[in-house]
Amino acid sequence: MDINQLYNLWLENASADPDLKTELESIRGKEEEISDRFYRELEFGTGGLRGVIGAGTNRMNVYTVNKATQGLADYIRNHGGKSVAISCDSRIKSDYFARSAAEVFAGNGIKVHIYSELMPTPMLSWAVRALKCDAGVMVTASHNPAKYNGYKVYGNDGCQVTIEAADEILSYIGKTDIFKGVKTADFDESVKSGLISFIGQDIIDAYIAEVKKQSLHSDICAAAGLKVVYTPLNGAGNKPVRRILKEIGIKDVVVVPEQENPDGNFTTCPYPNPEIREALELGLKLCEKEKPDLLLATDPDSDRVGIAVPDGDKYALFSGNEVGAMLLEYVARERKALGRMPEAPLAVKTIVTTDITSKIAAKYGVELVEVLTGFKFIGEQIGFLEKAGRQDRYIFGFEESYGYLAGGYVRDKDAVVASMLICEMAAFYRAQGKSLIQVRREMYEEYGFYCNKLDTFTFEGESGMQKMSGIMDKMRTDYPKSVAGFKVIGLADYEASEKTDLATGAKEKITLPKSNVISLYLEGGNKAIVRPSGTEPKLKVYYTAVGDTMENAEALQKKMSDEFKELVK
Repeated sequence: MDINQLYNLWLENASADPDLKTELESIRGKEEEISDRFYRELEFGTGGLRGVIGAGTNRMNVYTVNKATQGLADYIRNHGGKSVAISCDSRIKSDYFARSAAEVFAGNGIKVHIYSELMPTPMLSWAVRALKCDAGVMVTASHNPAKYNGYKVYGNDGCQVTIEAADEILSYIGKTDIFKGVKTADFDESVKSGLISFIGQDIIDAYIAEVKKQSLHSDICAAAGLKVVYTPLNGAGNKPVRRILKEIGIKDVVVVPEQENPDGNFTTCPYPNPEIREALELGLKLCEKEKPDLLLATDPDSDRVGIAVPDGDKYALFSGNEVGAMLLEYVARERKALGRMPEAPLAVKTIVTTDITSKIAAKYGVELVEVLTGFKFIGEQIGFLEKAGRQDRYIFGFEESYGYLAGGYVRDKDAVVASMLICEMAAFYRAQGKSLIQVRREMYEEYGFYCNKLDTFTFEGESGMQKMSGIMDKMRTDYPKSVAGFKVIGLADYEASEKTDLATGAKEKITLPKSNVISLYLEGGNKAIVRPSGTEPKLKVYYTAVGDTMENAEALQKKMSDEFKELVK
């Protein structure tokens, strides 16, 4: 079926959501706009679905959600599964998509446990495990702009599904007719029959209890007198983050009023990502008035958290790499001091996360495991430990994109536990007369000055996807021989599962799953990693620049960035 036939089919059949009909009528005769909506189906992978909300096979809408849900239902039943957990965040149509997915599962005879209000991603992971479900669905596009939504799928271990499971689910999705092949049941009738039930307060309370178990100095916060400004960025973190802070004794919490309540349009922060300064502007402005000790910002599904701390008269933003490295040291050192360090402790980071962690882990005798980008791979490592009966070995995991997890009670990054530990860490150092600015400086002075930055290049539409593919192909065959004056001495191609020493030609097998990633290793411990985003039309370049001062490392990183901007044109 060609694109115009698909368009006409949707025009005739897409009646469940009036917004879709209006949109389809508005693009009649506009070939480029029709093509962009129908030239492909939204890609389903280990991250589930993610795309712009709208009409068409290449958009997030009730039909693409229901088709994916039918495929997932077929997969669950084929593996003898009987139940699923569902949650959603504050995004546009998130509650609609979650409710519709519940109707599809119910239509397939699968028991549904669904939260009665928006809840963070980690609380979906928790519900899957706590309720012994066979799968989970989280409707969110995480930190993407308001025009996006998504559909994350979790296995019975509370971790995002594996590549193998995603491929099998995709095979079922591919067999499903988007308009005629989906089974549904009425939501309200399914609630009456018990096929759909709302997740109770007991499950929420049990989650909070597990978060509190990760505290190392549970008594220190109440005495510290910390003042916190918090913004949930109009998302799902508002209630659980405020609750955990209150329960550990932090009473002086001021919430950014414009960003307190759910708002899928993210009116005051068009890009609700705590990684970027613009999302924190209102919080920083409130800090000027309130003069807190800490600014916390969680993204819409509350699995990431960003911070800012006083630095003279201003507030300094910390990167995800910096917060993660500082938390790793805090957790490792204090566990050791308290006699709570397990035998053969283990921490996990992704391949694009700062290498300073290697030195921190070595100091405290912690094995550091490196995995592919995506927190599901960190969750997978916890699962491996659990199967071996040694889940206690896991002490901490994080990725550079502001995602952290202490404890294995969930299998995804968790801004609730991270917010708790960040506040506890600030209170702990405050009791020693140190600010987080001082602690960060001491970390760099001890382990070396690492400047880790990210460049993101956007390539919209079909032509953009093709251009990204071409850039990656060229990087494999015609990579730069030097970057910023440093010779490229090694190349790792994660798709070919091969790392090459360019001086000797010696090759080493990469044992991680295949992934479209290229790493360039430079002299002096410097590095550049290139990969397309798995969830957005973007190419990402991660830089590691090492210097004898932070100024030197930053200057080197800027040179690397300038050269890569030319390489990816």
